[in-house]
Amino acid sequence: MRLATVSYQGEERIAVISGHGDSAEPNTACHMLPEQFGDMVDIISAGDETLSQIKGWIENNQASAVAFEQFELLPPIRRYRRDILCTGWNYLLHFAESKGKREGQDVDLPNAPTFFTKAPSVAIGANAPIAFDSRISAKWDYEAELVIIIGEECRSVNVEDAMDYVWGYSMANDVSQRDLQRRHGAQWLKGKSIDDTMPFGPWITTADSVNPEDVWIECYVNGEQRQRASVKQMYFNIAQLVAELSFGMTLYPGDIVLTGTPAGIGNAMEPPVYLKQGDEVEVKGTGIGVLKNVMKHQDLYGNSSVIIPNTTAYK
Repeated sequence: MRLATVSYQGEERIAVISGHGDSAEPNTACHMLPEQFGDMVDIISAGDETLSQIKGWIENNQASAVAFEQFELLPPIRRYRRDILCTGWNYLLHFAESKGKREGQDVDLPNAPTFFTKAPSVAIGANAPIAFDSRISAKWDYEAELVIIIGEECRSVNVEDAMDYVWGYSMANDVSQRDLQRRHGAQWLKGKSIDDTMPFGPWITTADSVNPEDVWIECYVNGEQRQRASVKQMYFNIAQLVAELSFGMTLYPGDIVLTGTPAGIGNAMEPPVYLKQGDEVEVKGTGIGVLKNVMKHQDLYGNSSVIIPNTTAYK
């Protein structure tokens, strides 16, 4: 089952997406759920019984389907209990391609997952414009990633049981500002947390509907393929990520975890190729969904006195 958060007739609603494609197409429709089910975090927290109730409701209300032209896809999670949880360097080829290009911040291949966080204000919908301001950064980059959604409160779970706590899957484009990453030392919060820059969605595909090992992750910029890898190529698999992330730290229903990006980022190209105004970035996950977003100017700089080298503010 695929559940989305949508804007419909001026209201945020939870909808079940029908059709068989990975993106919202003319044959796609959605069934708007009654408000009694709550928001996405409520549904996730309520567990399997509520999913069964939703399936039953859909079967008895087929006539309530709404055509895709009538709704707008929003980020599936709208209510966050914490920052967005992220994984770095989780594909070996990606780790290798950036060697010597981290501007003095190179490290040895880690023997445990590398975690960091992003501010929730980054999240935008599957087709929304990505905020772009050349005064903020001169090095805008893309990162296609599989997202896992935690379904049950847990702490220090055994790796053998970890998949039981994954409620579903989605996709994200972890748009990054490489110069901001380097500017603030060997941590990535700032270079990953610029407002309205992370496409997330298009919906959540429940864990019983997809085998993550069958998922291929792809990224295209203006129609040119930049990234393609199988989830099976992860250095630390999903169960290991959940076990390590939950070690001594409580995870909550509705927490989202980005699982890392494959090789092919713009910063690692020779010479580097960064995103610019008007670029279209498409991220795909087999059986999960498609994000298609255009880089569009938005005033992110405001009245700031901060000057980043090589940006238009610097010039």
